Amino acid sequence: MTGRNSLRAALLGSCALMFPVQVLAQAQNEDGQYLGTIIIESKRDVKTDTATAVTEIDQEEIDDRQASTIAELISSVPGVTLINGNSPVGGGIQIRGFGATGLYGTNQKVMITIDGASQGSEELYRIGTQLFTDAELFKSVSVIRGTVGSFEYGSGIVGGLVQLETKDASDFTGGEIGYRLRQGLTFGTNGDGITSSTILAWQPSQDLEFMANYTWRRQGEQTDGDGNNLGSPGFKTPSFSLKGKYTFGAARDQFLSLSYTDSQMAERDVPYDAVNGNVATSTTDRVDRDIHYKTTVLTYGWNPGHSDLIDLRVILSYADSAIDNTSTTGSTTGLYNAKHEYETTKLTVKNTARFDTGSLSHEVRAGVELIQKDRKEAASAPGGRDKRVAFFLIDEMDFGNGFSVTPALRYESQNIANTGPNPLWNGEYDNDAVMGGVSLRYEFASGVSVFASGAYTESLPILDDFDRQAYTTGGRTYNYMTMSEKARTWEIGAAWRGSDLLSAGDAVSLKANLYQTSAWALTSESGVGSVDLRGVELEGAYSTDAGYYAEISANIVDNDSRSMTTQNWLGYYAQSTTDTLRLAVGKRWDDELDLSWEMFAAKAYSDTSTTCTGFATCPSPGYGVHNLRATYRPQSGVLEGTEIRFGIDNVFDRDYRARLATRDAPGRNVKLSIVKSF
Repeated sequence: MTGRNSLRAALLGSCALMFPVQVLAQAQNEDGQYLGTIIIESKRDVKTDTATAVTEIDQEEIDDRQASTIAELISSVPGVTLINGNSPVGGGIQIRGFGATGLYGTNQKVMITIDGASQGSEELYRIGTQLFTDAELFKSVSVIRGTVGSFEYGSGIVGGLVQLETKDASDFTGGEIGYRLRQGLTFGTNGDGITSSTILAWQPSQDLEFMANYTWRRQGEQTDGDGNNLGSPGFKTPSFSLKGKYTFGAARDQFLSLSYTDSQMAERDVPYDAVNGNVATSTTDRVDRDIHYKTTVLTYGWNPGHSDLIDLRVILSYADSAIDNTSTTGSTTGLYNAKHEYETTKLTVKNTARFDTGSLSHEVRAGVELIQKDRKEAASAPGGRDKRVAFFLIDEMDFGNGFSVTPALRYESQNIANTGPNPLWNGEYDNDAVMGGVSLRYEFASGVSVFASGAYTESLPILDDFDRQAYTTGGRTYNYMTMSEKARTWEIGAAWRGSDLLSAGDAVSLKANLYQTSAWALTSESGVGSVDLRGVELEGAYSTDAGYYAEISANIVDNDSRSMTTQNWLGYYAQSTTDTLRLAVGKRWDDELDLSWEMFAAKAYSDTSTTCTGFATCPSPGYGVHNLRATYRPQSGVLEGTEIRFGIDNVFDRDYRARLATRDAPGRNVKLSIVKSF
């Protein structure tokens, strides 16, 4: 079956899945009215109340997955593809075919934030996504796929947005005055991994809380399913976060919070090429690499109970990432003796106002952002300063009959200049763009909803483009400093949330989302000028009163691309992922015991068009990987307050390489976590 026929079959199947006529009636009462909120007792619920394609991973799932990197944490989200996801330096995150590539860890089309702070994502050659922080520092991760839900957060977001939120003291104190200590240890057999996580939460009063979180992680060199070393170096990542919050005001309607996260990593005598290099066999271009990653966020909030027109947030953030390479093989080339450092300062002022105009209800989110990115000049990369001013406006309009419309608008202007001494990179440019979209959603009384959206966005030039500001190819000259990459996305889908499907007290949530993205004027893709991507994402969750639950998610894709120079069709897009399927089933015994099995499968990718030349994973075989997890929380006795987690990743020690990865995936890894709260 061809890719297009597979996609058609998936679309027809999803329509049949989303509209079981006999089942719809079960979500109504005798008067035909919607029954209200239905809770799904699975690990991951489906967001059926929005037209945005979004998946949320909460603290329970973060603990359950025992991930060693942020990439591993979100690997099971439909539409997300990892490039060497087990490596914090050589790994990358791709969403809907955009983001990390074999050359660069990112291309601005995937955005990552920590407590609202934008993380550095310049196009560093052969270095990954540059998200080196530890998964243990966070209590939730939200992945927005596509463009329509992104205008509040940034421009040029074509693939999607990864939002990380750090833990709070009240998550452990429960709002009660006093101290809480939480100590965790995790062990892994593949690479002799060990992680220590220590959290101290202190709440001296109801209005004041503090938290300190220190995580130390060591991961040795891992092996694949055949017992061969993967070629990526092991790592040690000490990370910590500090966070405080003060609530004040006569009605306790204001707060001030300050968070700080810090992660470090030191690699010695490793290949500069963190994506493709083999630590055991690469003999040239080896470096000592030191990485330091810092984020500070100050937030003020005001939400007076007497007014629905004010829900104010003022967020001042600062992110600093430094990657220092020093050659250990005597090379004098600047690429192997360069310190890349980025500092991003952002001030966001936004307000949410809720009001009615006749029978129409509004939730209006409006704001302004001031953004400045400073990059120190390195021997292999231009330095400079990128200043931006942005305005955004989103209006969620509810007509009161199940129908809602949400238009969104963002304007962003830029002044970008080189500030370094290299005369080849001199210049100063002004650019701006207007972008936006609209989503429509209608929910029936049965719990079924249908939705559609359209969105347009632009990626303004970045500091890395200074080294090719006058670029000639195919007889045409491009000034990348005045060119923005452009993309348009259309989506349509349906969702359903119901209960009493197979037995009394059970609950189900389903969502199918079809999307089509066209991106053109591409300056960050090697030889590719435009890309067309089409796909369908499916998510579902089911639970029963007896504690059984099941989850399903799938991503089916199809694509084309055109040459930058000739505009001829190239066939399949080289960076496109393949079709994937995730299934999980489990059983809970109240809050004490949770057992689950998960299967992740990927379809073989057999395209052999010229666009795949040089990529180790094209073509790539299909595979299926099985994982087992168990969580035990004693509710009484000497072990009360203890959490014991046992997991086996890649149970059958399958030797495989994921699509787009440059290394085989890790083989079987048995993990044990013990956490005690005092």
